[in-house]
Amino acid sequence: MYSFPCSGNPLNSKSFIFSFEGCHAPRSAGFTCKQQGDGSVAKARYYTGSAPNPLPESPPMMQTELDLFNPASPAEPYWIGKQALVLPGFALAWVDTLLPALRQIITRAPLRHMLTPGGLNMAVGLTNCGALGWISDRRGYRYSPVDPLSQQPWPVLPDALSELAALAAAAAGFADFCPDACLVNCYEPGNRLSLHQDRDERDYSQPIVSVSLGLPAVFQFGGQRRNDATQRIGLRHGDVMVWGGEDRLRFHGVLPLKPGSHPLLGSRRINLTLRKAG
Repeated sequence: MYSFPCSGNPLNSKSFIFSFEGCHAPRSAGFTCKQQGDGSVAKARYYTGSAPNPLPESPPMMQTELDLFNPASPAEPYWIGKQALVLPGFALAWVDTLLPALRQIITRAPLRHMLTPGGLNMAVGLTNCGALGWISDRRGYRYSPVDPLSQQPWPVLPDALSELAALAAAAAGFADFCPDACLVNCYEPGNRLSLHQDRDERDYSQPIVSVSLGLPAVFQFGGQRRNDATQRIGLRHGDVMVWGGEDRLRFHGVLPLKPGSHPLLGSRRINLTLRKAG
């Protein structure tokens, strides 16, 4: 199990429990690997064209919270908006590369609980990698090229993470996505993320790519106004979401994380949110 503390302690290096043997399909071809219900891993091809229309009337993302702990997951991508796509298991092919990279990132730029403009500490620990990092303090929310704790540039965005994000974005119809910022959030049981819009980026034409690792979570996907009705989407380890275009400024959040233990990440969920911020 990899140890990813949600505060600024160095990480302990430990071995993987899951084996990803057989995941050697060319990523450029749109292949990924998917964990099966029996623990085995199979290759799957994801659609890499533009968004189909119309949307399916009953996408398979309506799940109970208990369902989130069932390793079986939808085999195919599904749409939750005209330009918002869920890719179940899409990141599994990159996990064995991402976790060591994340350990290095968090060692260089430790997770911390930033201050909100209102003077409260955020419950979710966070850090960044890439040319720009999202920060918050009494001055407001914004992007910065340096870590305010060290006054040094943020760790470099790993190539594997850029590749994953570009392929996921292409699957949702957003070609040539090149993120320059990745926000790393570490949730512990009970942590939540209230409904909000991502409005701190300069160019809203670029999508958001969100990667879920560790414990399952219930993602809320709303409308253009805070009080619009929300969908509840179950996200498991390795799932990826992409939203952009007319869905780019939808309100979204995460319900309180349920207690549990993931074989790789223990009692935590790590979310990687990639954006073009500059």
